[in-house]
Amino acid sequence: MYKIDSYDFKGKRAIIRVDFNVPLDAEGRVTDDTRIRAAIPTIEKVLEGGGSVILMSHLGRPKKNNDTKFSLEQIIPAIEARLGRKVLFAGDAMGDKAAEMARELKPGEVMLLENLRFHAEEEGKPRGVADDATDEQKAEAKSAVKASQKEFVKRLASYADCYINDAFGTAHRAHASTALIADYFPHDKMFGYVMENELRAIDSILENPRRPFCAVLGGSKVSTKISIIEKLMEKVDSIVLGGGMTYTFEAALGGRIGNSICEPEMFPVALEILRKAKQKGVRIVTSPDALIADAFSADARTSTAPSNDIPDGWEGVDIGEEGKRVFREHILGCKTILWNGPVGVFEIDKFATGSRAVAEAIAEATDKGAFSIAGGGDTVSAVHQFGIADRVSYISTGGGAFLEFLEGKKLPAVAVLEERAAQ
Repeated sequence: MYKIDSYDFKGKRAIIRVDFNVPLDAEGRVTDDTRIRAAIPTIEKVLEGGGSVILMSHLGRPKKNNDTKFSLEQIIPAIEARLGRKVLFAGDAMGDKAAEMARELKPGEVMLLENLRFHAEEEGKPRGVADDATDEQKAEAKSAVKASQKEFVKRLASYADCYINDAFGTAHRAHASTALIADYFPHDKMFGYVMENELRAIDSILENPRRPFCAVLGGSKVSTKISIIEKLMEKVDSIVLGGGMTYTFEAALGGRIGNSICEPEMFPVALEILRKAKQKGVRIVTSPDALIADAFSADARTSTAPSNDIPDGWEGVDIGEEGKRVFREHILGCKTILWNGPVGVFEIDKFATGSRAVAEAIAEATDKGAFSIAGGGDTVSAVHQFGIADRVSYISTGGGAFLEFLEGKKLPAVAVLEERAAQ
């Protein structure tokens, strides 16, 4: 496997798997081009080296081919604005036009294939199978799409001379364009800058962090964070716990949490996490108070209560003022900070002040020399919402991939390149 900086792109057509799964407004305009901006250095590297670029990506979760709501044609203006050059559109990923455009692509030119998920072969999952289909019929449908997937991958590979995976956001999926296609480029395959930077940034904090190292973890459910918490307890000095999962911990300890979100079935797990943390010397930091509301809505009445003594009819929606102070002081005392998950219902402005305080504390700590990394869909949204994107050391473009990497899972799109490179 080549490194992108050492590969000779002169006269080569590079097919790049990017993650352009970006949010769109009702008119199809890109509302957040973070992922597009992230991919530009890789694209420019190929072009500056005398090569041409074929971009491929998915957008959303289309259930049928050629659903205009999910067409990548909509995002071309956003790509062109960041790239500063024209982007040709193939209109399809598998058609004769796409193949012809790829063949005729000249050095310095860029083309974009249509949404890969217009084809069931990208994910390798059959479509159109009746709900009442027999197990045999389901097996036949699965076998059929797996067979056609081979031709799909072969077709994509035929467009180019080399393959670059720069889509960290899809690295946890063993899809045609993220994993299977690599087999067609035994020597001419590599990570793009996004992939390289993501892997380097996450590895650096997990393997060689400056201490004290704290993880700020939010989210509504303990069940979705178990693996991350257990993995991080092997690495960090402290964990700042916020969000809805706080109340499962409080209730497990015998606290009164009113109508707050709670997973009673996770009480044994929560108590075991606290036991392990104490055993390992990992400090668990929680908010002593909570902003509470009498309804889950923007016009709800609000008050403040101890996190472990919330009255019936009220629910915790954010950390309170004392929690903001405690979290801020703790974060400012750390040299490495990993943030995953808002600590309140940040989508509603009046419930977002705790997450804002956390974001500002992380930014302030970074300003003073700490290394910070933020990842996960909601977390990245919060970073931009609170205007601290340029004050965080690294923002991960991955959602599920970021979380699975933190959990210690092997990402298929990473493994398929790293393992073959080692052979």
